[in-house]
Amino acid sequence: MKKNLMEVNIVNLSNNPLPSYETDYSAGMDLRANLTEPLTLKPLQRSLVPTGIYIELPAGYEAQIRPRSGLAAKYGVTVLNSPGTIDADYRGEIKIILVNLSADEFVIQHGDRIAQMIIARHEQVNLNTVDTLGETSRGAGGFGHTGHK
Repeated sequence: MKKNLMEVNIVNLSNNPLPSYETDYSAGMDLRANLTEPLTLKPLQRSLVPTGIYIELPAGYEAQIRPRSGLAAKYGVTVLNSPGTIDADYRGEIKIILVNLSADEFVIQHGDRIAQMIIARHEQVNLNTVDTLGETSRGAGGFGHTGHK
């Protein structure tokens, strides 16, 4: 049962339903394409797809825009700058940068669910310039430094 839900103001200039959680425990709300005519993505083509959605997030929160796993797995269509970030002070339309990574054309219709939006808390920090950083057992190792098991 959902309790204590955060309130977020939204303007919907499309005729699509509001973004919503598809199941009780979904983290992301599906966003839909707001198109006047179908949009064809050719192989390796990208496009900025409007949603008709505008949101007002509270300070300290962001909206993360992520791919829908079904579109990625079935059709090779994904969000190019994943995860995209919508900042709390942004008031423009949410648009999704979709890319077709498949060898086939992909047609997006008005109302198609094209991405998901997750609302997440974040922190801002002060950066302190220092001469050295604290030691750890990992140190500077990265990019596969632990090998394969």
